[in-house]
Amino acid sequence: MSRLYQPSDYVVSKSRLPSFEQYKEMHKRSLEDPEGFWSEIAKEFYWQTPAEPGNFVSYNFDINKGKVFTKWLDGAVTNVCFNLLDRNVRNGHGDKIAYYWEGNHPDDYSRITYRKLKDLVCQCANGLRERGVTKGDRVSIYMPMILETVVVMLACSRIGAVHSVVFAGFSSDSLAERMSDCKAKMLVTADGAWRGEKLLMLKKICDEAIDKAEKKHGHKVETCLVVKHVDRVTPCGQLQEYTTWDDERDVWWQELIDEQSTICSPEWMAAEDPLFMLYTSGSTGKPKGVLHTTAGYLLYATTTFRYVFDYQDKDVYWCTADVGWITGHTYVVYAPLANAATSVLFEGTPFYPENDRYWSLIDKYKVSQFYTAPTALRSLMKFGDEYVKRHSLQSLRVLGSVGEPINPEAWLWYRQLVGGGRCSVADTFWQTETGGHVLTSLPGATPMKPGAAGFPFFGVEPALLDEGGQLISGEGEGYLVFARPWPGLMRTLYGDHQRYEQVYFSKFPGYYCTGDGARRDEDGFLWVTGRVDDMLNVSGHLMSTAEVEGVLTEEPRVAEAAVVSRPHPIKGEALYCFITTTDGAHFDQSLVDALKKLVRARIGAFAVPDTIQYAPGLPKTRSGKIMRRILRKIALNDTDIGDTSTLADPAVVEQLFKNRP
Repeated sequence: MSRLYQPSDYVVSKSRLPSFEQYKEMHKRSLEDPEGFWSEIAKEFYWQTPAEPGNFVSYNFDINKGKVFTKWLDGAVTNVCFNLLDRNVRNGHGDKIAYYWEGNHPDDYSRITYRKLKDLVCQCANGLRERGVTKGDRVSIYMPMILETVVVMLACSRIGAVHSVVFAGFSSDSLAERMSDCKAKMLVTADGAWRGEKLLMLKKICDEAIDKAEKKHGHKVETCLVVKHVDRVTPCGQLQEYTTWDDERDVWWQELIDEQSTICSPEWMAAEDPLFMLYTSGSTGKPKGVLHTTAGYLLYATTTFRYVFDYQDKDVYWCTADVGWITGHTYVVYAPLANAATSVLFEGTPFYPENDRYWSLIDKYKVSQFYTAPTALRSLMKFGDEYVKRHSLQSLRVLGSVGEPINPEAWLWYRQLVGGGRCSVADTFWQTETGGHVLTSLPGATPMKPGAAGFPFFGVEPALLDEGGQLISGEGEGYLVFARPWPGLMRTLYGDHQRYEQVYFSKFPGYYCTGDGARRDEDGFLWVTGRVDDMLNVSGHLMSTAEVEGVLTEEPRVAEAAVVSRPHPIKGEALYCFITTTDGAHFDQSLVDALKKLVRARIGAFAVPDTIQYAPGLPKTRSGKIMRRILRKIALNDTDIGDTSTLADPAVVEQLFKNRP
């Protein structure tokens, strides 16, 4: 499946970067002269104070040489919101559509211009200030994909508050933990939302989370700002039965925001001041608060969007990601607006009211760049080609993939059927921590291979290392690391710089370690092979085995739990759990059901295991370490388990194979 695909003439003729040679020249310059390369793009933005020449970038990646740090544009002062909205209005884009919003129900849709978005953001920013939110305060956001979500994120950036968006599929426990960790002053949510035909009780979950944050973690959220959303098209009387109201804490968005002034002076921020934090799962189970700062993130988000999607004026771009994830932050909110782009913002699912919702919206809005996840593509493939063929899709030029490596079958279906064989596929590899794309193909410039991540973006210097930290040159496979920072790299973990250094920089001093493996093929393409630590990627949601195991062992009947991943045709990976019961407890369907319910409540529906197997014992080394390599083999029913000489009790393995459900 390693056939080479060149960009089509249709893509190359419109491309801002139309050749591989040009890409290689630009990439070389971005490494040899980072200040010259990035300052050209930085000139487009408004700076209250420009960066000092000669002090454009400084960093230390070597933990043995002192504190790990990264700084870009040191000394510069700006405001991200001002650059996304005021600058674009001043440049003549005030009447341009910023977003076409498409609700869950096909009859629920609207649009908003850059000028109107600026007015709403200023009103919201004034409302936040009225409720006591100031520079440096944290604001948690637990919202559906509605325009108010974008508005409140930008309002935070306007007044220098640090937003912390939590995906509105996480449980109240997960939300409480994240709000408490960042000491959120305010929580912004909606009364509820429809997802397909399912009603999400968002305010109810938030009430529970606020209560748990105070009782379990000792943190009090001062204000809960609530958007009245759910009755817009589909009336929902039952919602009132499930929501409570605290007059001191709770305030309706419409009552606080609608009467505010549309003029709000921005808070001028230093280049390295925090912009937002976003929690990502950690291999120890405790979520990590990844912190991104102002100037470098803005610069990198802008540039990756421009080149990876080959965005041109008059294009219409659509990223299907939820803003609860980094993809939604960078490629739904910050990067498109920085480029004065017109985007589609979609609240619903690909399957409602029918399985062609994506394709119908591409035609409705004449989308030219479409960015989605392999999980969504595999889910849609199973319905056959007919739903796609109902629609023209002639407006498409660039197809993007994000969240996990795309399997070649899905890649070919995407390019040939959805893209009509003429579109380029940008299979993007990046992380919450990287802020933007780090490995990708570029639509008019680079060749493509189905399933390959491709080549490094500008400013990115990847390397492959073996277990001993030796560089692997040419063809080979090893740990994927990066030798230098790019402007969008995270700066720290909120409140825990020591953990930041330990997780990302201790294994290979001098390099940022991604936690992923990769291989380089004979043509120089990089292929990401997946996590090398105890992490799982289920439908693009990254979570740790420790996180799930911790929840499973809360059940009193469970003595020990071990979680591994197993390939899944739709989700990419599925959770396969091994459970050892306490003395006297029985492993039966009621226990399985209870455990699935517990995981759903504690983490979220996306984390519910596909398989839970009884394990009278677990394969452990003599020092007590669980050999997950063997458990993965059992999950696959693959009896070629290799060397078991270090096991304390090899007979356990045979028993586990017999117990497979």
